[in-house]
Amino acid sequence: MRIGLIGTGRIGSFHAAALARRPDAGSLLLADADPARAARLADRLGATAAPSVEQVFTWGVDALVVACATEGHAELVVRAVRGGLPVFCEKPVAPDLDRTLAVLREVAAARGVLQLGFMRRFDAGCLTARELVRSGALGRLHTVRTMTADPAPPPAAYLATSGGLYRDCMVHDFDMVRWVTGREAVEVYAAGSDAGPAAFREAGDVDTAAALLTLDDGTLVSSTATRCNGAGYDVRMEFAGELDQVSSGLDDRTPIASTEPHGPPPASKPWGGFLERFGPAYEAELAAFVQLVRGEGPNPCDGREGLAAFRIAEACERSRRERRPVRLEELPDL
Repeated sequence: MRIGLIGTGRIGSFHAAALARRPDAGSLLLADADPARAARLADRLGATAAPSVEQVFTWGVDALVVACATEGHAELVVRAVRGGLPVFCEKPVAPDLDRTLAVLREVAAARGVLQLGFMRRFDAGCLTARELVRSGALGRLHTVRTMTADPAPPPAAYLATSGGLYRDCMVHDFDMVRWVTGREAVEVYAAGSDAGPAAFREAGDVDTAAALLTLDDGTLVSSTATRCNGAGYDVRMEFAGELDQVSSGLDDRTPIASTEPHGPPPASKPWGGFLERFGPAYEAELAAFVQLVRGEGPNPCDGREGLAAFRIAEACERSRRERRPVRLEELPDL
């Protein structure tokens, strides 16, 4: 088996290294808009570098991993499924809802295989939370709280094409809410603040946001996110039921300090970023993709699953702009 990987930046390099460590993944063909960067990574991993993205398709691969900048995802996914290639794509498949729907219609028409990169589905703490919620161990679930906090803002150039805080960042929280609870959001109300670095205002984005989701069984979900959490990288979820409550993401590296006299001590080595915090989950999702390509496992997150989370993010952005509650039924769907 030969897997092509397009995009050898930070996340692409991580994915390439994970695949290179797997004997069942076969050989790797790497490409990037910067061919020299792809060549350097290929040298380190014992892979092959293609002189251009086009060569990945003309030289021939059995599957494709798309890890380039967001604006390139849609074209590559469509080309892959039209050519009969299973494809793993970092979220999102497109920067807005209309183009996302167009890509997924192409995938459906080609009867293609698309796995989206929602790595938290493979995180040990998230998996345990799902098992407890789904088993009824917490009783009737009434409240969910999620938070994602980045230690520092991304580069200004990234903000301009990211799709915004809801679509780029909080979409992971929205996916987790659906995946853990098994319920769907029916309404959102969201607000955001651009009071931080000027780059957010210039990009029409916000550096901090909050959203209230109402699920189809009445469960209330509060989700917050920020790009300016100097204490460290912090991703947590809390699930509260009539019988018990649990939290994922709370450990000795969670960057928060208690003000109680007998509270736990602050983390001596807080999480520094998403690759460090979710490294094992990223590895596991690529392992699942290899199994999917080999016909040895199911698709853990197909296009429809990714779309459901993206529609919540889109509804939040609309709510923030229009300063009103937004029903999910207002947004187009497949």
